[in-house]
Order: sequence, then C-alpha cells, then structure tokens
Amino acid sequence: MTKPLDSLINMTRALGDPQKDYVVIGEGNTSLRLDTESFAVKASGQQMHNIDAGGFVSVYLEPILGLLDHPPSSMSEEKAITQSARLDQSGERNPSIEVSFHAMLLHECGVKYIGHTHPTAINQVLCTEYAAAFALQRRFPDEVVLCGPSSALVPYADPGLPLAVIMRERVRAYIEEQGEAPKVILLENHGMIALGDTASEILNITAMAVKAARIFHGALLAGKPTRLPDEEIQHLYKRPDEIYRRQLFVEDSKTH
Repeated sequence: MTKPLDSLINMTRALGDPQKDYVVIGEGNTSLRLDTESFAVKASGQQMHNIDAGGFVSVYLEPILGLLDHPPSSMSEEKAITQSARLDQSGERNPSIEVSFHAMLLHECGVKYIGHTHPTAINQVLCTEYAAAFALQRRFPDEVVLCGPSSALVPYADPGLPLAVIMRERVRAYIEEQGEAPKVILLENHGMIALGDTASEILNITAMAVKAARIFHGALLAGKPTRLPDEEIQHLYKRPDEIYRRQLFVEDSKTH
C-alpha cells in the first residue's frame, strides 16, 4: 500500500486540514477504487489531517456489497464479514464503519474516489428544515458546474449498513431521474459525500459545496434565498464550454 495510495493520502490530508473545518478528530472517511475487485478505505478511528498509508485498509468489494443485499442478523456477524473481506488478514486495523456505503457508491456510481466529510457550513443547513431546499436547488453557476444539477438527499439513518441501504435507494432514484450519478450526496443531520474520478475533483466538489452552503446560510439570514430556474441549471450544466472547464478540473490531478 504505497504508490497507488499517494493521491488518496494527499486528498484525505487536504480534506482533513483543520483550517478548512470539514472534519475534526476522527470524523470523515475516504476511499479509492484499486481495481475491479478491491478498494482502499480509511481505517476506523484514523484522523484525516495526518493520515499515512497505515491509516487505510484494502478490502474486497463483493463481500461488502453482499451485506446490503443480505444484511446480517447481528452487528457481530457484520463485523466478522467485514474483517474477513480485508485483503491483508494479518493487519490489525478495521475498515471505517462506513465501508458499506463506500463499496456501494464505488459500484453503483462507477467513480474512483470518494470523500466523506462533516463540514460545519454544510451541517448548519443539513440540521435544519431547509436541507431539501439546499440539496435540490442551485443558486449560482459554478455550483451547477462542479456539484451537478442537484444533490442526492438522504434522510438520517444509523451510520454504517442502515445508512448504506437507504443511500443506495436514493442514489438509484437520482440516477433514474438525472441519467447519471450524483456529484454530491447530502446526509441530513450528518454531512456530505463527494464522488469523482480524481482526487482533485473530490477536493473541488467539496470546496464548492461548502461555499454553496455558506451562501445559502447567508441568504437565509438576509431574507428568502432565490434559486436558479431549472432550465437555466440544465443549460449551464450542458454548455460545451462548461463541460470543457469541468473536465479540466477533473484532469488536473492526472497530470501530477
């Protein structure tokens, strides 16, 4: 677990930078698709800002996906299945409690990187009755370009497998409606998930989502927030020049 993880390590540290206020202490988790059969995910209890290669666990995909289709009858059984899915059985670290939704999203959405954080700015909104308005609407162009035409919104669920199961339902509904996977998933009373093909894309999406939350919060304090019309959102998202610009943001980390 060395070179292939460099980009994941750097991305995780960047998301965990205390000045960004995305996570504190052991919050948040990240993952990287390694190949068709496995992925690396942050180990339970690891802090993101100073993580190294030893802070990740490589896991086989299929056993974790099986948990969603056939939930175990007890948490001890779930833990045993999760531990047995580790590539290195001699390792002592356990995968994040959220390993099931990482496996599900990598599989269902076809992305390579996932970044899950709990930004204060995001949770200021997700812990209110305005969560749906923030998730389903867009208010300025670059929010559309980087975060997509809307976000998938997931109601609060117990972290771990219960959350992964309901998240899969919401992600599949989003894909059915939009014709593509979401860039942002918002979890009520919990946090956000960014999905992308490069580490840079995850960082860019997260930063823009946090900016959008700050704008939304400020708009609420000033009065009733306005929103972009649906037709303008689709126009912005599908504009050739914006597609080109979005691709440049994705490609950035591939050259490093």
